Amino acid sequence: MATPAPKNRQQQQATIRIVIMAAIVVCVNILASYFHTGLDLTREKRFTLTDPTKKMLRSMQEVAVIDVYLKGKFPAGLQRLQEAMRERLRSFKEIGGNKIIYRFTDPFEGKSDKDKKLIAHNLEVKGIRVMELKTQDDEEYSMKPFFPYALVQYNGREMPIYLLDAPPGRGSEEQISYAEAMLEYKFANAINQLGKPKRPRIAYLTGHGEPLAIKTYDMLSTLPGMYDLDSLDLTHTLDISLLYDAVIINQPNSLFSGPDKLKIDQFIMRGGHVLWIVNALNATTDSLANSPQFIAMEYQTELDEMLFKYGVRVNYDLIEDMQCNPLPRVLNNGKPELHDWVYFPRLNPTGDHPIVKNMDLVMAGFTNSIDTIKSTGISKTILLQSSKYSRSARSPVRVSLSMMSYPLKHEMFTKSYLPVAVLLEGKFHSVYQNRLAPEYLRLLDSLNQPFKGTCDDPNSMIVVSMGEAFSNGYSAKDGVLPMGYYQFTGEYFANKHFLLNCLEYLTDRSGVLEARSKDVKLRLLDKGRLKSEKGTWQMVNVAIPIAAVVVFASFYLFFRKRRYEKKSEPIKPLSGNA
Repeated sequence: MATPAPKNRQQQQATIRIVIMAAIVVCVNILASYFHTGLDLTREKRFTLTDPTKKMLRSMQEVAVIDVYLKGKFPAGLQRLQEAMRERLRSFKEIGGNKIIYRFTDPFEGKSDKDKKLIAHNLEVKGIRVMELKTQDDEEYSMKPFFPYALVQYNGREMPIYLLDAPPGRGSEEQISYAEAMLEYKFANAINQLGKPKRPRIAYLTGHGEPLAIKTYDMLSTLPGMYDLDSLDLTHTLDISLLYDAVIINQPNSLFSGPDKLKIDQFIMRGGHVLWIVNALNATTDSLANSPQFIAMEYQTELDEMLFKYGVRVNYDLIEDMQCNPLPRVLNNGKPELHDWVYFPRLNPTGDHPIVKNMDLVMAGFTNSIDTIKSTGISKTILLQSSKYSRSARSPVRVSLSMMSYPLKHEMFTKSYLPVAVLLEGKFHSVYQNRLAPEYLRLLDSLNQPFKGTCDDPNSMIVVSMGEAFSNGYSAKDGVLPMGYYQFTGEYFANKHFLLNCLEYLTDRSGVLEARSKDVKLRLLDKGRLKSEKGTWQMVNVAIPIAAVVVFASFYLFFRKRRYEKKSEPIKPLSGNA
């Protein structure tokens, strides 16, 4: 049997090699479609999913379908956000597997004008609004409709996500960077909220002078979107411990009776959470409406002993802060002029806690300072505080608009970083432990509930001493103003975000809020250097790859030539006699 010629054998081997290489490439691509990995080299690990998010994705019982409507050709910033979303959802699918399905769609693609109107209406019903983007084409500007939203469908319900939700006042690049960092939290939070068998129940307690009118409109209309919210008169309710996950006590100004305090105390001992918004002094913006000055006197609510037992004390003082909002003052010529008003501080979020991480300044009215008290087993985390240049005035405090006539001097503000919002966590002890009056015992017996002297499991509460922290403004021209909007400067503050983060932390123990605490660090190019060194870096980016290829090819040809020269050397005859 004839053996194949050497040339044919080489051709067969080359063909086999090509087939094997092609098979390897195909297999690698197939595996890459199922197994995706990456290396997160950022210092803040912004591209790595947090452990609570991974845990939530692994525990999913049903399929989550995520429709992203941000599809198409966009400016560089939105294009970057689009790719960041694709990468983030791909990492979700790595953990959740077949439980995560995501699609990028343009609702208007290939549709007639009539169909577009119907589509826009149907999406608006779901909370998704069409927006317009200014684009430039051949030196002409045009408006392009687009949808910066995603829709998450899970557990038989759906939730829209606004993708460009960033704190006001930031540049476009900062807003895109912030939106990128918040993608994990937004998608994880939506799946987590939709996956709950029932929504947390929250009560807004009344009966002790708490505001319940136009000033709380934004709060009481926002919370029902995420919680089952009730307004509840505590004085006419015998027990709240089994009805609600959390309660809001917002700026009470009248006396709490013993039975009312017992109801709150036992609610906490049985695992209920409380968001306290407590002001120690009677000072509000309405106090200035009728007179340019007033005396801030103490409220007699009798809540001091309870809060002291739980670990804090709200002081009878008013914070004066150089970092403050201005207030209009009418001059002699009748024209109003804005002057700094030290009683309206701009409060700084403190530390790395998920409630306040990456959050902008919070606006406050007349505010008291808070002291933390040593309490066994209770940890305290300061969430908001005054600026470096602040001070406090003890009660009774005379407040006068004439103070705006005097210049503010740093040396006069000698107290720094006064706490105004504190998170308390641990096993709380009852205020009435070992000192329960007989009538209180009879009240508990009538409810068939034993007295609890301490919490069975760790609990949490938040104490806030900011004046009108979660109130909204009102104007005859614009109606109800958003919470955190300061009408005299047109600025937006993070009051609503702070409220929602507080309640989410108190009622949701999944830990998904941790994803919100990722650092948002914007690493922008130096535009000055970019302009001056543009040609240099263009040359580097073009020349170095070409030079590398040429050098590699030269070495390859050189060593290949040497190799075959050695193989083709003639065989020298042996010396000597044959």
